[in-house]
Amino acid sequence: MNNIPGKKAMWLDCGIHAREWISPAFCLWFVHYSLSFYRINADITHILDSMDVYVLPVLNPDGYRYTWTTNRMWRKNRSVSPASSCIGVDLNRNFDANWCTEGASPDPCTEIYCGAFPESEPEAQAVADFLRSHKDSVQLYLTIHSYSQLLLFPFSYKLEETENHRDLVGSAQKIRRYYRNVYRYGAGAKTIYLAPGGSDDWAYNLGIKYSFTFELQDRGRYGFLLPPSHISGACNEALLATKIIALKVLEKTQAPAKSFQTV
Repeated sequence: MNNIPGKKAMWLDCGIHAREWISPAFCLWFVHYSLSFYRINADITHILDSMDVYVLPVLNPDGYRYTWTTNRMWRKNRSVSPASSCIGVDLNRNFDANWCTEGASPDPCTEIYCGAFPESEPEAQAVADFLRSHKDSVQLYLTIHSYSQLLLFPFSYKLEETENHRDLVGSAQKIRRYYRNVYRYGAGAKTIYLAPGGSDDWAYNLGIKYSFTFELQDRGRYGFLLPPSHISGACNEALLATKIIALKVLEKTQAPAKSFQTV
């Protein structure tokens, strides 16, 4: 990919929680769509010409593999704790954003175990290191989860609103208008529950002011066991949201790049 001085970027990660299979499916869907419709779809062409796009399809690879081989409902990674026989850390409680306060647990046997210290896990540390080294260019952080059909943004670790709360609300409202399914939206702590140590709050505090968590289909009928017949619908909803918010960020942060870009 050619480099353009001052070019902005977006980050997209999937599969931080192992059992949320529709999440990695979306990252692959997004890459396939982007490559297939570049120079065909005007929105995706504009996004790819104007932004670098970093995609991490499976943030939690060992946990994800474990759901295929042993326990379909596994959530955490598969790290071993020297202080306990219990396995795994909740990677979305392991970032340095009010780490291990209310909404997380210091108990390795719980599903929301925060780890021994912030970024104790190699997966969380790798993401944090990359974003720290690209914080001047990354303007948009998107992390894909399931389920519940939610459009969430910071903060999740405290009840206070962000300085650009109205802008984030406006983005979520614009996305939801295009959905057939019902999606709730709002700051994480007020919309669902307190969840410290999350990647979206950490990214926001780093300086990435457009930071979103998408909880994809459904609302509980199938939950984590979303049937294959629902994949296209869920992924198309997430694709629409990704395009809308990326275009909004471009509108606010930079003029379209003129050089041809390939991915």
